[in-house]
Amino acid sequence: MKIIEKRSDMIMEENGDADKYATCALMHKDDMPELANLFYTLSTEEMVHMQKLHNAVTQIIADYRKTKGEPPADMLAVYEYLHGKQIEKAGDVKAKQTLFLG
Repeated sequence: MKIIEKRSDMIMEENGDADKYATCALMHKDDMPELANLFYTLSTEEMVHMQKLHNAVTQIIADYRKTKGEPPADMLAVYEYLHGKQIEKAGDVKAKQTLFLG
């Protein structure tokens, strides 16, 4: 389903932005703490966006199951692959955010 593909792309974009901001927060933690805190906040907000998009995708799949039965195997395989990548990236971002707070 194209809608899942498009939302998955958006999730990766949000993850990428969250990572970019977390990296900037760490980079400026010591020399510009106010700016670093801004970047940290932006990073956490991007993760909220990512979670909302993820929830939307899981709802689309749940709705599909209710109305049409099990989604096509190839669609689920792509979703599972992308979902794994998204989880991996989100873990990297969370690690940077934790490092910033530590």
